[in-house]
Amino acid sequence: MSKKQRLQDIINLINTKEVDTQDEITDALNELGYNVSQATVSRDIKELGIIKIAGNVKKFKYSLADNVKEEISPKIIELYKHVTLSVVEANNLIVVKTLSGNAGAAGMAIDQMKFNRIIGTVAGDDTLLIITKTDADAEIIAKSLRML
Repeated sequence: MSKKQRLQDIINLINTKEVDTQDEITDALNELGYNVSQATVSRDIKELGIIKIAGNVKKFKYSLADNVKEEISPKIIELYKHVTLSVVEANNLIVVKTLSGNAGAAGMAIDQMKFNRIIGTVAGDDTLLIITKTDADAEIIAKSLRML
């Protein structure tokens, strides 16, 4: 079985069940006939951009950060990564600290990512304020931004 199919099976698994540990994913994949270790699953999770969010049944569950459009230019993501120093959430707000003069560039990059949970962004010189609808939305977006 190919890596591409394994990644698709991970996506299918987390979309149909509340999975909260890498061991659960590893066991499920091995039941499907894959011979994978937890380390392989960990790399797959990172590659897929999977994050943990609040679950309905379990305290947390894995979820795709699917609110980011895949067709974003890699240059935009690299720009964001190079200018960003920190990402901190507080309630439904996220504060992104950047290199001096680069908050606008970081804001432009985030706007192009088209997160559906963001209400708006406001940029200063080295600080970008992101406003989300809920505290949970801010947590999800902040985790996604840190993973970049």
